[in-house]
Amino acid sequence: MSREEHYRTRLARTRAATVSGPESIQTHGSYDPKHDAVVDCGWGRLIFAHTFRDNRHLADTLLAESPGKRDIAFYVVDPHVLLSMEPQNLFLDPSHTYRLWLDRYKVSALRPRGYTIRLLNSYRDAEAIHRVYLKRHMIPPPVDFVWEHRASRSVQYFVASDITTGEVLGAATGIDHVEAFNDPEKGCSLWALAVDPQARQPGIGQALVRHMAEFFIARGRAYLDLSVMHNNREAIRLYERLKFERINVFTVKNKNSFNEPLFIGTQPQEALNPYARIITREAQRRGIGVTVTDAEAGFFELSLGGRTIACRESLTELTTSIAMSRCDDKAVTHRILRRANLRVPAQTVVKDDKQAEEFLDRFGSIVVKPASGEQGAGISVDVRDHKSLHNAVAEARKHSGTVLLEEFVEGMDLRIIVIDFKVVAAATRRPPRVQGTGRDSIRELIEKQSRRRQAATDGESSIPIDGETERCVAEGGFALDDVLPYGQYLTVRKAANLHTGGTIHDVTAGLHPTLEKAAVDAAKAIDIPVTGLDFIVPDPKAEEYVIIEANERPGLANHEPQPTAERFIDLLFPSTAGR
Repeated sequence: MSREEHYRTRLARTRAATVSGPESIQTHGSYDPKHDAVVDCGWGRLIFAHTFRDNRHLADTLLAESPGKRDIAFYVVDPHVLLSMEPQNLFLDPSHTYRLWLDRYKVSALRPRGYTIRLLNSYRDAEAIHRVYLKRHMIPPPVDFVWEHRASRSVQYFVASDITTGEVLGAATGIDHVEAFNDPEKGCSLWALAVDPQARQPGIGQALVRHMAEFFIARGRAYLDLSVMHNNREAIRLYERLKFERINVFTVKNKNSFNEPLFIGTQPQEALNPYARIITREAQRRGIGVTVTDAEAGFFELSLGGRTIACRESLTELTTSIAMSRCDDKAVTHRILRRANLRVPAQTVVKDDKQAEEFLDRFGSIVVKPASGEQGAGISVDVRDHKSLHNAVAEARKHSGTVLLEEFVEGMDLRIIVIDFKVVAAATRRPPRVQGTGRDSIRELIEKQSRRRQAATDGESSIPIDGETERCVAEGGFALDDVLPYGQYLTVRKAANLHTGGTIHDVTAGLHPTLEKAAVDAAKAIDIPVTGLDFIVPDPKAEEYVIIEANERPGLANHEPQPTAERFIDLLFPSTAGR
């Protein structure tokens, strides 16, 4: 058998293994498929394994993966043979392949509302795609690569963008197999589907998939394939609703650091929450030993060269008990910052109902919060009447015996991360809000957004439906079971805490020097090496501010692209800096 015949036999075997759809899909004589087909997608190369006539060459192509990339060998015909050649370097990816036969596709009567799906058309889009992938902890394609390939016939970058703001809400990569290797079966595939975890509009992922299917139908393609992790139940449910069918196709990848969780099995640190895991992964990357002592509470130890440091997420032995207690008691924090000549809002401790009402009457709008606690528990923001005040005080007392009243300052919620008395990251935090579809109730919109936030943050962020949410919805003129009109936004909680559904947006590059200095001065006044300072500002680029809290255990995740975990490990193990 000639090499050409061998190749065509392998191609036929792949078809036989995967084709479960229309018999009308024929191999056309006008197509002469290219051998050894590889497409660079920016995040890595897509290697069409069934076009390779030699497994040795296929293995060598995979092993030529560039640093920082994630190559994928798709449609592997003989995975057992391929793996036997490089068992130390290659592994069988634990993903499923799904196929949508495009002649069976049914166009939905429901179209995107509030956003549009389109091809990338600006350098700003390329930058936004990069940011979305970083937020989803995926390898992002270089911005210049995406922009330079905007006119490619084989690789298409699709984006979902907000109609009003132009903000990119999601992205996906489409590969046209005919353009890539003259595919006789006229296929195409979808890769790297990602939705911004903070997007408020529902249905973005489905809209991207549908738009891509319709795009390739217009090109005359026969099917759309995709690969999805076997345990990504939410994505699999979406694909099956769209009538994708699972097919028997194998995928092989390199044993690189990015893929490590896929081939080494579950490790103790994988049970940690995202705020601890971002630290332990950076430590492991530098060769620092990690021992998880209590995964549920986020406790672990880092060891190097005979030195061991105990941590609870970003709280370590380097933070003294005195500094920790200064942060834990918000009234103490307030006094320390005021004495350091830093700007703070007016504040008082609740003594009785009359005194609390007088404080509210004096300022007109206040914040009610427990003196100790974290993650936004028990906090009510923008309280304006006596009934709401008494309810808010009762809620705060569930979390602390001491309740604080604080002047409500209008502005943006700004978190500044200070490590080793240097500003590492700054981000505005926005309270959760939903956008009406004209079909769903406010309760349903909250539940849908909570599911997206939970999926994106490993369960760390969701919007509770409680008395505070009901109060905020009522202030907007609605009840939870009302249908929010199409396109209308509704803020469903006033606090911008991430754990209760708030979103975070990096502003480090534009931070005003006065705010940077105030954050460093506050950390020095408390004498704490790692802290997150909460500011209220009219604009992060302006110098006006008040500081409302200091956190002894700030979350270092969600600050992409700032190197929070890197600077944290630099502080603990300075000899590893620069690795």
